[in-house]
Amino acid sequence: MTRGVELYASPARLAAGRVARQAARVAGAGGGVGGAAADVLAWGSSGLRPAALGRLVALRYVDGADPVPPDGSWVRVRPSLSGIGGADLALVTGGVSGYLGGAVALPFVPGREVVGRVQEQVVLPGSSAAGGVVVPAGGRVVVDPARLAVFAARRGVSCGGVAGEVGASVGVAGGGWSRVMVAPGAALLVVPESVPDGRAVLFDPLSRAVAAVARARVAPGARVLVVGAGAVGLATVLALRAFSAAGPVAVVAAGGRAAALARRFGAQTVVEPAGALAGVRRVTRAVRVAGRGGDDFLLGGVDVAFEASGRASGVGLAVRATRAGGRVVLAGVPSGRVDLTPVWARGLALVGAGMGQDMAAGTEVSDGTGVSDGTGVSDGTGVSDGMVGVAGDVWTGGVGDAGRVRVGGVAAARVWELAGDPRLDEVVGVVYPLSRWREAVDHALRGWRAGVVRVAFDPSVSS
Repeated sequence: MTRGVELYASPARLAAGRVARQAARVAGAGGGVGGAAADVLAWGSSGLRPAALGRLVALRYVDGADPVPPDGSWVRVRPSLSGIGGADLALVTGGVSGYLGGAVALPFVPGREVVGRVQEQVVLPGSSAAGGVVVPAGGRVVVDPARLAVFAARRGVSCGGVAGEVGASVGVAGGGWSRVMVAPGAALLVVPESVPDGRAVLFDPLSRAVAAVARARVAPGARVLVVGAGAVGLATVLALRAFSAAGPVAVVAAGGRAAALARRFGAQTVVEPAGALAGVRRVTRAVRVAGRGGDDFLLGGVDVAFEASGRASGVGLAVRATRAGGRVVLAGVPSGRVDLTPVWARGLALVGAGMGQDMAAGTEVSDGTGVSDGTGVSDGTGVSDGMVGVAGDVWTGGVGDAGRVRVGGVAAARVWELAGDPRLDEVVGVVYPLSRWREAVDHALRGWRAGVVRVAFDPSVSS
């Protein structure tokens, strides 16, 4: 028998969770740009107690038989840690886009950020001997949503609680909020011994950050804005410093610990959400223009903006704070309605970087001396649309020799390089057993008010 937390079909509960989520927000507090899990909750005026939201969402704690792998290419994994990320929170509280939510078949076990141990000895695809990587029983692995999406798109099968071909291929992954899950071996990566579980569980936000920085084509000395200081935002700052020659980096973050972490991760400037546009204007010496019947915007601004909050207000800020001809990269899971007129009027490039999906598109990657996006055409910047490769290798979505692992256009070796940074030990702040899922969800939704970036489950703990 296994236990897990599952999302079930209940229109009434879904509506109640959505209303409670909206009512609990402080109007205008941070504009929703303090991190994907950083909704600032106000409980007094709404009449809700701090534990109320977890009781309203359509989640339940269930017992059931251990999942059975459908064939020999699947692996049983016992999660050691499973993060409660922004995508998970949006899904369970009804805030997710219909593009993603409509692909989920209920009941559904959330949890896309997973580090765990394989239950039996398995052979994962790829190795120097072309015979596969042997992982003994108890060996540590992460579940990579990008590889899972490739597998689902090619095979059209259910993936550990994912709604088959549609669910996984459009970016929905799950299964981690349980004691035992199944996943295709093609979606698993071995965790280096030097990387502790608390960092390994961040593989998904780290890989999205690496992909986002690669797709941003950050020129040397470029002025950069990162909207949001959750796990994805902080990882993006790390990736900028590690894999680009970016100039000054400004981060939009709530005060207190959020601001302190952003600075420790490499931001020169941290601006409060309420005064973000003014803060960007000061550091870039741009001209602020009052929008007639709309939001203010800048003439000038940053060269590249990364939206990492997953909120419509964050996207709106990014497009209004980026100079004409600049680039806006969506690293967070977007939701809500956004006025994209600035994109059209100012010739901005709006780029998605969800799950590092340069995958399965025939993307070729250069060694950094030129640019190849599968067409053989360079933009003259010396930076590729995909992740800069190693020694001119082309990513195939497989596992290469000498640790050169290709993950749908994202070099896993670079993700693990980031995961070696000890500053990431401050990201996962609180760990709960599955039985306390209501408190865990509430804590995650309180985000920065609770002084934590990421809340996680330890499914191996019974109470």
